[in-house]
Amino acid sequence: MDTTRVSSKGQVVLPQAVRERKKWRPGTRLVVEETKEGVLLRPQKPFPPTTFEEVEGILRYKGKPRTLAEMDEAIAIGVRDRHARGRY
Repeated sequence: MDTTRVSSKGQVVLPQAVRERKKWRPGTRLVVEETKEGVLLRPQKPFPPTTFEEVEGILRYKGKPRTLAEMDEAIAIGVRDRHARGRY
């Protein structure tokens, strides 16, 4: 088990092994949450949670409406192209 200390400025250094496993790079924003067991650190999500009602209509499309079959085909083409380029 790794240990660390709280500095006089209230800073805590996370062990390198933990940062590497979590892929936390310098500048990663972490949410600090108090729990019964202690303190929980987790990465902050890039955007606050939203509801459909808050974002519906934000991207206006002025063309002819597409069918689900047309959208599925476009997705399949994109997947095939990406696979062909070796980018999964």
